[in-house]
Order: sequence, then C-alpha cells, then structure tokens
Amino acid sequence: MPFAQKSRQDHYQLIGSGDRFQSIVEVETPEEGIDLVHIRITADSPDTPPVFRLIWKHPIVDIHGVWHPNGYRNRGLAPDWTSGYTSKSTNSAPVVSLFSSTGQSRMTFAYSDTLNPVVCKAGVNEELAEFHCSIHLFEEPTSPIDNYEATLRVDYRDRAYYDCLNDVQMWWSGFPGLTPSPVPAPAREPMYSTWYSFHQDVEPEAIEEQCRLAKALGCETVIVDDGWQTANSVRGYAYCGDWEVCTDKIPDMKAHVERVHSLGMKYMLWYSVPFVGIHSKTWDRFRDKMLYTIESRGWGIVDPRFPEIREYLIGIYERAMHEWNLDGFKLDFVDSFNLPEEKKQEYGWGRDYVSVPEAVDRLMSDIMDRLRAINPEVMIEFRQSYVGPYMRKYGNMFRAADCPNDSLENRVRTLDIRLLCGDTAAHADMLMWHPEDPVESAALQLINVLFAVPQISVKLDRLPEEHVEMVAYWLSFWNEHRGVLLDGRLEPHHPELMYPLVEASDSDKLIAAVYQRTIVTLDRDRKLPKTIILINGTRSEGVYIELAADGGSREIEIKDCKGNVVERSTLPLRSGVRRLHVPPAGVITLTENDRNSLIR
Repeated sequence: MPFAQKSRQDHYQLIGSGDRFQSIVEVETPEEGIDLVHIRITADSPDTPPVFRLIWKHPIVDIHGVWHPNGYRNRGLAPDWTSGYTSKSTNSAPVVSLFSSTGQSRMTFAYSDTLNPVVCKAGVNEELAEFHCSIHLFEEPTSPIDNYEATLRVDYRDRAYYDCLNDVQMWWSGFPGLTPSPVPAPAREPMYSTWYSFHQDVEPEAIEEQCRLAKALGCETVIVDDGWQTANSVRGYAYCGDWEVCTDKIPDMKAHVERVHSLGMKYMLWYSVPFVGIHSKTWDRFRDKMLYTIESRGWGIVDPRFPEIREYLIGIYERAMHEWNLDGFKLDFVDSFNLPEEKKQEYGWGRDYVSVPEAVDRLMSDIMDRLRAINPEVMIEFRQSYVGPYMRKYGNMFRAADCPNDSLENRVRTLDIRLLCGDTAAHADMLMWHPEDPVESAALQLINVLFAVPQISVKLDRLPEEHVEMVAYWLSFWNEHRGVLLDGRLEPHHPELMYPLVEASDSDKLIAAVYQRTIVTLDRDRKLPKTIILINGTRSEGVYIELAADGGSREIEIKDCKGNVVERSTLPLRSGVRRLHVPPAGVITLTENDRNSLIR
C-alpha cells in the first residue's frame, strides 16, 4: 500500500533565510494525495539571495526505484549524502519519481522553477529507512531579487509512475511563459541524418542521392550535420564560429537545398550554438567574451549575457534561412552554456544579465521569434539533456543523446524523453548498423525506437537488399501506426529494467513491443481492443500473452522482420499464458473477426 501522507504545514521546511531575506511556506491540497508547497522569499530591497533548501522526509515503503530525466541506466536508490540531480533551463528538469516494483508511483515531486539551477535530492537515510528529500535554490548567482515565488508539487497518489509524470508535464505547460512551441507536421515524420553515414565528409551529390533513396523509403526531411562549414575533419570545434559554407565541399548551398527540395524533402542544417573556435575569424572578436575556454581543444563557449553575442548568433540563423531557404535547424550543445565556479561572481562590463539561464532564455526566445517571423513552420531540434520544460518553448523536436548502434540505450533515452515532452516530437538518436549485421539484428535498431520518430543514418546504397526491405517495412509500419505510437496512451513498464515492455493504445488499437522474455497481459483492466499488435523486439522466437478469461477468436497475421507474411490463421484466445510463434524482430496482428463483433 502507498504511504498515506497528510499535508502538514510543518512537514516542509525552507532553510536559509538569514538576515536579508524572509521566507514563507504555505501548503495547499487541491485534491487528495497532492501537496502544492508554495514558497515565497522576499527582501526589503533587491539583493543576491543566499542558498535556500526546501526539505521534507518520506518513509521508504514499497519503493524500489527512482526515475529522473537523466537517469539513463541507473534507476537505483541513492544514499542521502550524494549530490542529487541538477537541472536548469538547458539541462534536465526538476522532477523525481519514486516507484514500486509494480511501476506505481509512491511519491513524484516536481518544482515549478524550471529556468534557474535547481538541485533535487531524494536520498536514503540509513538510520531511519526514509528518504531525505530537498530542493536547493540559488547555488549559482542570479540577478538581485526582492521577491521570489515558486511551487513544489508532491504527488503521493497510488498511480502508475508514467501517469504521474504526464501530469507533471501538463502542470508545467500551464505556467505563464512555458507554453510549448507548436509542432509542425514534418517534425513528426521519419528523417534522414548525415551524421553517422557521412560524419564531416559531406558533399552535395552524395547527400542528394541518399535523400532520393531515403524519400522512397518514407523519410521526409534531411538533417545535414557537422562538416558543411569546415574543410577540417578532426571532429572538433576549433573551426566553428563563422558559419560560412566550405565551398570546397558545397560550392552552391542554395542550389543544393533546392535540389533536395525538388525531391520532396525538407532541409535542416546543424549549428553548434555556443562554440567559437580559435581558427575562426570570429575568435578575435569574442575571445574576451567567453564563459570559458577549452584551451586543449581549441574553442570557447561564448557568454550569452553580452547582447552583441546574442545578436551575432541570431543573425547567423536569420541569414541562413533567408539565403538558403532552410526548413529548420539542429541547434546543438545548448547545454554547454555553463558558468564555471571561478567565474560565479563575474558580471558587468557590458553584460546585461547576471544570470546565465536568463540570458540563454532571452537568446533562445529571440531566435524563435525572429525565425518564426520568416517561417512559422520552422523546425528546431534539441538533444538530450536540454529537453526540459523551458526548451519546449523554443524547440519542437527533442532527440535522444548520442548512442551509436546501441538500440537498448536508444530505447531508454527516447522513452525518458517521451515521459515528459507531451506533444513535442521525440526523436531517436540516428540509427546506424553494419551492413553485414543479420537483418533481424539490424531490425532491432528500428524496433527499439518505435515510440519515437526515427532518424536513419546509414548509406542506403551500401545496404544489402534484405536490409533495404526491412527498413522499408518498418518505416511503413511506423507511418501506418504513427497515431497510436506517438499519440496513444504510453505505458513504458519497468524502468528499472530498461523498459522491457512498452505499450501504446487508443480505444481501437493496442501496440505492445516486447524487448525481453516477458508476458503481455492483454485484459488486465480493459476491454480488448479491435486490433492487437505484438512486436517481438528480441532475437528469440515467440511472444507470450496472458488472459484472465477466454476472449473469443481472432484473425491473426504473422510477419517476419522484412514484412513477409509467414502465417495467417484463426486463433482462439484462451485464458492463461500462451506462447505465440512470432519470429525474431517480427510482428503478429490479432484482429477481431466479424463474428466476435456481432456477439459484442
């Protein structure tokens, strides 16, 4: 049973007011099981606030895992002496969910201030077997304030952890200034990326040929990644900053984009937003306006608190969109806007912001306003870990962090994004694999990211024919069922086991992908939908289902990983556990027949 928490004014304590600042804590319970802890910090005149900590405790009762946005493969309980989880506008999000072994939330807490640096902690106290929880504020310098208000939302309800997280993202979206960016239709369609297939060795004719092949398979946009702006190919950023086309590689960018457009594809271009390299013409101009410099690598991270830095960056993207008719941008490394410890008291001298997060918000807001003035349907891709509530204001595509050829990691990262991104398009990291990989193994790259938008990044003309057939089938499958995969009720089970079973459903269709030897329970709390699709996301044969009662008969169709039909028949759905003979990386569709429909 979940712990029954009664709201008490003294259960939550705010520590750190000192002499200059006063604080107030008020607890509101809008519904049973929800605490809204409102804090207000005030001063007689604007001043730099000290560190504040909002603390509370929670007994470890039926809690076996912890979910937070940057958990990746670590879902374990941390001791109370660890550092916690840091978030700000360009990194992660202030939310933690403590869940049971059955996936029920036992406490999910989130904080309303998603702009400024916040440290969330939920650490195990060994002596008392309870969580010591806290929110740490103002650990980085901020603008002087005389008033600060925010709310901690604590959800003690006995609900699935993924439903509690969905409530959090909707709560955030309702705050003024956090309205998510509209998502244009092309952001929800498969894409081709040049990164893993070309890296920095880009050339227009080769890209256009891959676009032609990708378009035939179902891709609607190309993202041209790093390499277009430099003749250097050492995979660093020492030549970034000018953002001029390397004409030795792409002699005429506008004509190249036009040729891609003539294939019926959109065109997006990569930029590393904060990096200026020592070999760029821009280096001398901005070398004294850096947050920090990575001297060993040869580049710096510009300080967005300078208005001339912001205007320079915005102008780059405006000109590119105007001159080359771009459809969008992959704006990379936004999470590198960090203030080093030794510079935390360094401001003024032309900076118009004290807070780096506030300056980044101004930069990104101005970028979006001015790009949308040119093209209201502009697509903007961001990459983990900068996929939090503030980033939804600016971007409409969130991509999993780099995990080349790692299908399991791609599954985990895309689902972590999905759990908090609402209707913002969640994208997989670019898919790559070796041409000699068994086709069933290569298919797992696509199957593991079915609940996100796929990006393909292999040279399609070098794939064996059966691989091309496989890609064509799974992209066709994804497009056919996109409405349920992206917009249906999402249920990623057992995050502590890296989501071995994931389901998405609406009133008529259930799609379940099985990534380990587990059982799909079909009738646990609902009437069986008309169509049930089970995907074998393993290299072993067979998918197991369980029913509590007989469910009539179904017409079944079983396909292999290339979409070839291997069986059609009628299957009686009997109570108990049953093994269905689905081939590795294959799929079975169970459709309600007309007789069952008449009976119902």
